[in-house]
Amino acid sequence: MIGRLSSLRRRLHPPRSLRGQLLAVSLLILSGLLLLIGVLQYVLMRNFLYTSRAEAMQAQIGSVPRELYSELADLKANNPPPFPGAAAGSPPGGMRSEGRRPLLLDAHTTIALYKPGGAFTDLQAETAADKSAPRMTDEEYNQLLIHPVYKVSRDYRLLTADDGTEHLAVFMVLGPPYHPVGVLQMTTSTAPLRDVIMSQLLIYAVLSAAALLGGSLLYFPALRRTLVPLSNMGRTARVIDAGNLDVRFLASQGQAEIDKLSHSFNAMLERLETSFQSEREAKEQMRRFAADASHELRTPLTSIHGFLEVLLRGAAENKDQLYNALSSMHGESRRINKLVEDLLLLARMDAAPQLRAKELCLGEVIEDMRSQLEMLAGDREVVFDLSGGIRGMYDPDKIKQVVLNLFQNAVQYTDPATGRVTVSLHASGSRAELTVRDNGAGIAAEHIPHVFDRFYRSDPSRARRYGGSGLGLSISKSIAEAHGGEIGVASVPGEGTAFRVILPCLQAVAKDR
Repeated sequence: MIGRLSSLRRRLHPPRSLRGQLLAVSLLILSGLLLLIGVLQYVLMRNFLYTSRAEAMQAQIGSVPRELYSELADLKANNPPPFPGAAAGSPPGGMRSEGRRPLLLDAHTTIALYKPGGAFTDLQAETAADKSAPRMTDEEYNQLLIHPVYKVSRDYRLLTADDGTEHLAVFMVLGPPYHPVGVLQMTTSTAPLRDVIMSQLLIYAVLSAAALLGGSLLYFPALRRTLVPLSNMGRTARVIDAGNLDVRFLASQGQAEIDKLSHSFNAMLERLETSFQSEREAKEQMRRFAADASHELRTPLTSIHGFLEVLLRGAAENKDQLYNALSSMHGESRRINKLVEDLLLLARMDAAPQLRAKELCLGEVIEDMRSQLEMLAGDREVVFDLSGGIRGMYDPDKIKQVVLNLFQNAVQYTDPATGRVTVSLHASGSRAELTVRDNGAGIAAEHIPHVFDRFYRSDPSRARRYGGSGLGLSISKSIAEAHGGEIGVASVPGEGTAFRVILPCLQAVAKDR
């Protein structure tokens, strides 16, 4: 059986389109509901008709003339019959007395009398019934005698005759309650009632089929209009590719579910567009990084190569030329070594920053660098404005590298004679603010968003008069972020530049030095 159902399910392919599936499911559900209503209608109508018919039969059996069955039941033994003209030797049941008219009942209705002891008398001749009365077992009749029924009630029984037909039966017990003398049974065929039920069900089935057909014809266009937003989304999705991720679905189409789906797709497109943009920027940054690194390495390598060619042509025999060449080559090698170290440091900071952090006073770290910074500044004025008591978890070597990079950048872009560099450290709540300010030429507004990019130079000609590899600010930013802080820049062309590093701190006590 299961195999047959599986084979049938494979042959009956469900609709491929959402419209067809919704229509099929809706019709299936509606058909099920109509079928359930039909079953309930059959049960309720059957019970109603049978009960109504039983009530009518109860009224009829109560109005059956007593003389019809009194002589058969022998209600008053050895007494003359109660009706006039009846003799003691009246004919027995089943034989209509001469001169008595038959009881006018439905041709399908029968009356029978059951007396204790198993005597069952069919009054077919008295009622002119077309069929004989069905009979129950003696035990069932005796149960009625034990629990007699004297009043008209809604109770009835369904009996099966010898010919297989079904009959609806009601009963009335004869005699006094303490000494019943028999059971009067009235039955009628249920075929007419079933015919009424089936005709009603047939009408219901025809109307249901018409309703399904009409509903399908009306529902299909409505369903098609309902799915128009999905069709619009499908057309929009077909035109979206990696080159036009800025296309968006309509955010409001009049359906809450479709609108939510549109918002979800739009959010996904936003993320995809951002991801593609980030990937393009990353590729461009990698390309620029490779070009800048190649440029930075090519210059010292070319210089070293040139000096080696000079030495090979005989300059090595001249002591002064040899010394100058070796000195220049040493400087270029130091520059290459510094560039490689900076690149390795950036790679490590990008991968997994490893800090040797410990609790220390941030002001003391900067104070230890005072002499080194003053020597680096030369004739420039250096001002220290440090607040003590600012403690936190820091890597002292990395913090010194940040201060040195920012201070060296300030020195490079200020006048050697009139330059002024200010190093300040203050606390603001749970944050420490380290600022390195200069009065140099400043940075143009279009260059500020890129000052922390690797190998970026604000000088369009990429002149090397200021020296450096262009990695100092990038390294400073990576170190600040590794400590859970951030770095920013503010500059006014012609007035100077201020780099501000914000770091978290554990304790901040205002104590000016």
